[in-house]
Amino acid sequence: MPGAPALLDRLRGTVGVLYRELIKFGVVGGVAFIIDVGLFNLLRHTALEDKPSTAKVISAGVATLVAWIGNRMWTFRRRRNRPVHHEALLFFVTNGVALLIGVGVIAFSHYVLDLKSLSADNVANLIGIALGTLFRFWAYRTFVFSREPLEDTSPLAER
Repeated sequence: MPGAPALLDRLRGTVGVLYRELIKFGVVGGVAFIIDVGLFNLLRHTALEDKPSTAKVISAGVATLVAWIGNRMWTFRRRRNRPVHHEALLFFVTNGVALLIGVGVIAFSHYVLDLKSLSADNVANLIGIALGTLFRFWAYRTFVFSREPLEDTSPLAER
């Protein structure tokens, strides 16, 4: 098959780009995760002791801002971007949905299952973050930063 080696090289290049984006997304997400969990616990221990959902909204809001900057400037910087205001709107809507997932898990655990300890809230928070992260990676690639990369910089890219 005459085009098979070129097709295979192109496939490897695409997988390489996806892999690099996934690693960078993980690093940015790790920083945002530390901010989210740390601020959630700080608020849950102090001013918002009896309001875990409110603490989650605040901590996730701050973490989202950090993630926006990291993903725009590093993870997906090589993609053709929409106008900043359009991309920002899609980013924050996507994160709003992920936030609802996280708050929903915490609220369900805290208010429906009546698991009101700090440990239970933290387990629910981690589950909500995990589910929200899966949703965010899919949505960022599908909607927010969905344009083609500016250039495939992998060693196997077509020249």
